Amino acid sequence: MHEYSIVQSLLDIIDQNAAKHGAKKVNKVVVKIGVLSGVEPHLLQIAFDTFKENTICHEADMQLIVQPIVARCKRCEKITEFDKNEIFFECGKCGSAELDIIDGEDMILQSLEME
Repeated sequence: MHEYSIVQSLLDIIDQNAAKHGAKKVNKVVVKIGVLSGVEPHLLQIAFDTFKENTICHEADMQLIVQPIVARCKRCEKITEFDKNEIFFECGKCGSAELDIIDGEDMILQSLEME
């Protein structure tokens, strides 16, 4: 489960940000996970809950925002949002399959609530 190594890196980034801002405690961690990122949100939550003990995040809650796939049509420029369960992606306006993915592939630490 690669979510464990992702959480270890996430905790390192959180520690760096907390130190930079002089925080003693992190209360909330908000992470955006794209459906194409290869990260399973429920496994990430389990890994976070497992590894947060004995860290600055020991009492923190993690909020996961699942980002759907968002694509821009190369022909008509329409932006369309897709469900991860869709098998074939095509423009909602012109029907073209020539799309650029513009969101839904990344995992991003969006915010921290610190004291």
